[in-house]
Amino acid sequence: MKSLVNRQLDFMGKRRIAFAISGVMLLVSIASLLFQQLNLGLDFTGGTLVEVRYAMAPSLDAIRQLLENEGFRDVSVQTFGASTEVLIRLQQAFDPDVGEQVVNLLRQSGDSVELVRAEFVGAQVGDQLRDQSGMGLLVALGIVMLYVAFRFQYKFAIGALLALMHDVIIVVGLFALFQWEFDLTVLAALLAVIGYSLNDTIVVYDRIRETIRKSRIDDMPTIFNEAINMTLSRTLATSGTTLLVLLALLILGGDMIHFFSIALIAGVVVGTFSSIYVAAALLLAVKLDREDLIPAKKEDPEAEELP
Repeated sequence: MKSLVNRQLDFMGKRRIAFAISGVMLLVSIASLLFQQLNLGLDFTGGTLVEVRYAMAPSLDAIRQLLENEGFRDVSVQTFGASTEVLIRLQQAFDPDVGEQVVNLLRQSGDSVELVRAEFVGAQVGDQLRDQSGMGLLVALGIVMLYVAFRFQYKFAIGALLALMHDVIIVVGLFALFQWEFDLTVLAALLAVIGYSLNDTIVVYDRIRETIRKSRIDDMPTIFNEAINMTLSRTLATSGTTLLVLLALLILGGDMIHFFSIALIAGVVVGTFSSIYVAAALLLAVKLDREDLIPAKKEDPEAEELP
């Protein structure tokens, strides 16, 4: 039995190193958000959408380079449905002739190109999307905290909330640091990351709670290590298979979901790390003990008076 215990990984013994790593990632992320800010996509900033149809699948890089050489700025080119359907996003004020201008430029290379639509996405819509999406994230985090507090105990809710905020800030910070385009698909990925990370955290918390109730010792780091080691194979298997699917989406999914896949991959990696280290270690920081889950039995004064 001792040999099995000795082979267990000492996660809580490395919690200070884990906190240091998390602290560095959070500082870099927050600094990137403050100084570089997010590279908001057309969904949030407003601009012009031009959809064209080719006779044969074109090179998206060639289209992007051609438009940038002609003076169009902040050009985003991606397939839309079929490989011959191309959606071009231009971060500029709408011009009724912009669709024909783009098509005429694309036809100069000898390709057969047809204009499907050209329309404007207003900045007011972008403001509404930004405000509503931010409120959606806050509501999601609030509901998560209430759920965990109701199912477990308020100290678990504090740990889960801080761990989720840790994951979201780091993922958003990566987009600010590398200036990847942040659009509605990335926002959807962030909500998925919250759900995924919470699921992992709940599994770890549930095992910690059960281990505390069954254990005869009061050494919380030892109890936490035992609980995390029991869930480790499940956590790594789930994260590994999820990452395989997301890598396939990143490589084969095309430009439409490129940054969506990146956000999910980053979220799964960070979420797995936080579920194993951060979420559990935070319970030590808020001083979770056995009495929080198993209230001490009150002595019966009448029983003491009996002869």
